[in-house]
Amino acid sequence: MSHRRAVAMMVAAALLWSMAGVVTRHLDAARGFEVTFWRSLFNAGALALLLAWLRGPATLAAALRGGGRALWLSGLCWCVMFTAFMVALTLTTVANVLITMSVAPLLTALLARGLLGHRLALRTWAAIALAGIGIAWMVGHDLQAGDARQWLGSAVALAVPLASAVNWTLLHHLKSRAGGGADMLPAVLLGALLSTLLTLPLAWPPAASAHDLALLALLGVAQLAIPCLMAVAAAAVLSAPEVSLLALIEVVAGVAWAWIGAAEAPRPSVLVGGALVLGAMVGNEALALRPAARR
Repeated sequence: MSHRRAVAMMVAAALLWSMAGVVTRHLDAARGFEVTFWRSLFNAGALALLLAWLRGPATLAAALRGGGRALWLSGLCWCVMFTAFMVALTLTTVANVLITMSVAPLLTALLARGLLGHRLALRTWAAIALAGIGIAWMVGHDLQAGDARQWLGSAVALAVPLASAVNWTLLHHLKSRAGGGADMLPAVLLGALLSTLLTLPLAWPPAASAHDLALLALLGVAQLAIPCLMAVAAAAVLSAPEVSLLALIEVVAGVAWAWIGAAEAPRPSVLVGGALVLGAMVGNEALALRPAARR
């Protein structure tokens, strides 16, 4: 794959990811954990078909059986990400969720520093501090306003970048130890299956209408399964800063879709906090690209 095609694929993946918020706002009756259950179920079905087509049913089954603790830990991380994201969307605004999620690369860098001994550049420490101020600004205003659902939603959304940081740190450790790493793509399917099983008892009895099921199938297949595989393919060509920068399209586009398609205008505190978080992310990743560009 050429670099230009990988960029286009990553942009397309981010745009597909960004439609989750606005689609969720048009559900009729499905609420809470039922939303997560149906999305994870459709995601698992789509991933099973796609991975069986890409790897072959026997290879996929062997990878799931022999993946060991690393595969299960990665699958658990994916489960947390799939579940916490949708639960957070039912508690707070799309802008709150997406901006909170965008700190994942910074948390990954911080976790890699603590667990793997990676050295962090001064710009990354500054970005972590600035992003922390932005998140604190948003949550602090929610606490002052006494809006428990808003700050609780932000807290649940924070589980997504935390699980993502653990997952990518694990994958990096496996890659460095094994000289290339094991096939961990089936862990995405495992995470979808775990999320489905975890939320099934909490989603019963179901209340989703046929309209809801169609929208949730769209989310499970087109918003999650397909773009996840696209991002994995693009990440094999692009550098980590390029992937992080292009992934920020999801935040900007997702907030815009919710504003245009569901009249969910972000609050002033979210705009200020989000500007700090996104500014920290863009600055850190853009500066990381400069040495590579010079080389």
